[in-house]
Amino acid sequence: MKKVLGIGLILLLVTCLVIFTGCPGKDSGKVQLTFALWGTATEEVETQKALDVFNEMQDKIHVTARAIPWEAYIETLNISAAAGQLPDMGMMMESAVLSFATRGLLADLSGMYAPGQPKPIDAVTFKNAQGNAVAYSVANVMLVMYYNQDMFRAAGINAPKRMEDSWNWDTFLANARRLTLDNNGRNPGQAGFNRNNIVQYGAMIENLTWQLEVWTVSNGGGFFSPDGKEVWIDKPESIEAIQRIADLHLVHNVAPFSPGNTDDGVQRSLLTGTVAMTTNGTWNIGTALREPRDAGRLNYGVSVLPNMGTKLTMNTGGPVVIFNQTKHQAEAMEFVKWYSNPENNYWLIEAGIWMPTLENWFTDSAILNRWATSPAYPPFDEFNSAVVQTSLNYSKPVANYYTNNTDAFYALLGSVLGNVWTGQTTAHQAITSNIEALRRAHAGQ
Repeated sequence: MKKVLGIGLILLLVTCLVIFTGCPGKDSGKVQLTFALWGTATEEVETQKALDVFNEMQDKIHVTARAIPWEAYIETLNISAAAGQLPDMGMMMESAVLSFATRGLLADLSGMYAPGQPKPIDAVTFKNAQGNAVAYSVANVMLVMYYNQDMFRAAGINAPKRMEDSWNWDTFLANARRLTLDNNGRNPGQAGFNRNNIVQYGAMIENLTWQLEVWTVSNGGGFFSPDGKEVWIDKPESIEAIQRIADLHLVHNVAPFSPGNTDDGVQRSLLTGTVAMTTNGTWNIGTALREPRDAGRLNYGVSVLPNMGTKLTMNTGGPVVIFNQTKHQAEAMEFVKWYSNPENNYWLIEAGIWMPTLENWFTDSAILNRWATSPAYPPFDEFNSAVVQTSLNYSKPVANYYTNNTDAFYALLGSVLGNVWTGQTTAHQAITSNIEALRRAHAGQ
């Protein structure tokens, strides 16, 4: 996906050697550490402000932010690794963590949290082939279902608040039909229903490629085997799950068309006032839903995902790693532990953009009540049952946490499924005719 050509590659090598060669900071008596991130010069400045909080609270370590353009991030790290000039630590794209771990480039973080200490939940912990933690996400986000409370009330439907009460697919589809209205107020299946003049759709399942995995697993398949070694997207259960999602629009007329390539599903559904329920990530609470709710333009609630057999959701979040070329692993670990502490990114949690990663922030009622009652969130009882308890008891990590080369696989699968969403081909035809290419993408070939 990212390309560096000709002289640009030479310039990039020079740049990364300059970036990652330790330069004395203003606190030259301290151990100097470099923290890499993708972003602009402005984002580097803003990140440095956060790092300076750490720099000023102790007298041993000084951390300097170094931003690299997103499109050149992994190439820069790869070139730096070959030159023995990796930064001490940094943000890492989820899809690259395990490939770097497989190459022996990441430090073992399994000793970061002493026995009995609160540690991150398993759903946001990256582990290498030996089962040791090599990265912890600093953010915890998961997939949920959002719904328009006014539309649900008008249809006489109550959204399930606990995963134990999650709708099966038949119930979900039946309710989506009840919530779908044409310009004359008719539902799909009623005589005279006009599929060409639908004013309110019942549902939208976000079909961004990575978000589709949860449905394939729920239906008894998956993108990959649980150990990440085999491609499972061509299993009948996986194909059936994807076709079911396409058929919401193509066959059942309960969902709008979605091309599956833009990350604005909540904006295109719930916020337009034309869709009654939609699936997406919890970050939308703070980034998309709070402002229209507070302005009185949207009365929304949060519910659990429906299921195709197995009741679950999936978690993800941006990981931080320590590169094993650092000469200061103990100091780097001290900083990463501080940086990963929810107290030190609390404003993002309070705003409803991130959720905490430490398990005790979900299980300790005093801590839970502190953050989960923030005005950004839905009412506590609903949020606690539909999100907090689901994250603790029904969550699995997305594929990035257990297998390599997901970027290439996702890109190819997204392309393969394009004609499925339009109805030009079936999920079975699209996947089985491209399965060898999908396997090669997973193998990194």
